Amino acid sequence: MLAGAAIRRLEELSQNAWPSLQTMALDGWTLRFSAGYTKRANSVSPLYRGAIGAERKVSICEEIYSAKGLDTVFKLTPASAPGSLDGALSKRGYRFVEGASVQTVGLGEIERREQEGVETSEEFSEAWLSAFFEMSEVDPLKRETARQMLLNTVPRRCFASASVGGKAVACGLGVAEGGHVGVFDIVTRPGFRRRGLARAVTLSLLRWGEGMGAETAYLQVVPDNQPALALYRGLGFAEGYRYWYRIKGRT
Repeated sequence: MLAGAAIRRLEELSQNAWPSLQTMALDGWTLRFSAGYTKRANSVSPLYRGAIGAERKVSICEEIYSAKGLDTVFKLTPASAPGSLDGALSKRGYRFVEGASVQTVGLGEIERREQEGVETSEEFSEAWLSAFFEMSEVDPLKRETARQMLLNTVPRRCFASASVGGKAVACGLGVAEGGHVGVFDIVTRPGFRRRGLARAVTLSLLRWGEGMGAETAYLQVVPDNQPALALYRGLGFAEGYRYWYRIKGRT
């Protein structure tokens, strides 16, 4: 398992990779707001200790999120500060919701063979985004929010897609920063799964990241997604830590 400093570093990188529409710093914690699109982008990341007591900061967060018509969501890791925060939130009535396994691999271990049939581009692509929305079944009412979030990304990124008959059937996103490449949104169209397309897209993104100077790759995967876990395990990824949520309804 990763140490606290390494966990906080990956949390910061992942926030930069998919930036929220609005961000607020609160005494070592980061508050993110994106009109309700995903829990990650509408949650509190308590990365560092501060001068204000945790109970007071939790109350401030509740006031802010409720004022925006959002549930108060905390995204917690083994490195969250203070370490007693998870228990304190539970006592305040926050319910536990499973998050994801954050996994890493050294890029010196990845396969070097060229992945045929995968197109990559660093240019933002409406066609890629449309295919991702369709394959991921993103709520049409939230698509513009997701689009704006992606347009706000500062680090370099790579859009990868695999096509069959001129139609995108698998895609993924890579974001490179600080010696790391994050792999996001690997998705395959139903009817084209178990053909190695997701693997090819992932490997293409890893090789792009290596070309950007990355030495380590990271990704997030739901713990019960067995096909994805098998794919990433086959590429050498191993769990570094898990994150979870504590959620309280708006007041």
